[in-house]
Amino acid sequence: MPDAVSSPQAMSGSRSRVALAGFGAWGQMHARALAAIPEAELVAIYCHGDTSAAAAAALAPGVPVFRRYDDVLALDALDVVNIAVPNDRHAAFAMAALKAGHHVFLEKPLGLSLDECDAVLAAAHAAGRMVAVNHELRVSHQWGEVRETIAAGDIGQVTHQHFSLFRHAFRPGSGGWRRDPARVGSWILEELVHFVDLVLWYARENGPPVRLLAQSTSPSGLSDTVSVLMTWADGSTALVTQCLAGFQHHTLLEIAGTAGALRTWWAGAYDRTAHPSFALDVQRRGASEVETIAIPQSGEIFELEENMRRALRGFHTGDLVMPAHDARAAVGLCLAIEQSIREGGAVELSGYI
Repeated sequence: MPDAVSSPQAMSGSRSRVALAGFGAWGQMHARALAAIPEAELVAIYCHGDTSAAAAAALAPGVPVFRRYDDVLALDALDVVNIAVPNDRHAAFAMAALKAGHHVFLEKPLGLSLDECDAVLAAAHAAGRMVAVNHELRVSHQWGEVRETIAAGDIGQVTHQHFSLFRHAFRPGSGGWRRDPARVGSWILEELVHFVDLVLWYARENGPPVRLLAQSTSPSGLSDTVSVLMTWADGSTALVTQCLAGFQHHTLLEIAGTAGALRTWWAGAYDRTAHPSFALDVQRRGASEVETIAIPQSGEIFELEENMRRALRGFHTGDLVMPAHDARAAVGLCLAIEQSIREGGAVELSGYI
């Protein structure tokens, strides 16, 4: 499988001319993040419908709004296409932008199938362009500090992870796309993909997991509750749960290692709040006391901007925060979870990640 960043052609100059494809609620968050980045210039917006086009004209006055995506890709003064359309259009929009010679900042998931993921990676490789997937938790002060603690050896090798999401139901999205399996893929790919990626990242030294068993209240990919147990060849485990029948937005992570442990949580009235509560506690190797790590800020609205900033910088330097094949692995693991739920049994992961 070709690597999208194996031989990239970096951008020249210091500024990035960016087109934004998609202007729903989250696309508008992308626009606000771009406006906060001095090195970014928003030069075009693609909108599918009248409502989003009106919102674009109001939020980004003076920026041309297009109703045909091909017209955006044909612009001469364009470096990056930022894609925030519904999930079922991610791969097609990304491949079209890459083939037109542009770098891509793509909302997760990378695709709805491994074939889609591989097609995007192949298109990037062929074009000599890069794809940055918006797994924004990787640049979080909070969730990134967890990885730094593990990488430093402060808790030894990871032996167990427990990751829990408890939140209110999803917003339906424009035209109800998040409640349409053909467009969202599944609620596992919509949300749990973030936490699956973090679990893989945190246990990188353990190698990939070898099998998983998932259960849900419904065989549908749109189930409110999912529980997943992953196992590694060395006997380490991860338990990941998602509940979309709750209230507010709460995440909890507990990790045990061979020489220590850590616990971190995040809570807010909703996922896009600017005023959440959070904490990170660590018992380091050889310590008898628990240390609370100071976290300056945490939340997806902050991390979206930071991830976008680093992606634009990476398009210039040829070095991205997250290799696109890591985003493929997260999709593969989500698809294995879906298979386990459908079939009611454990799934071997060799064909997925």
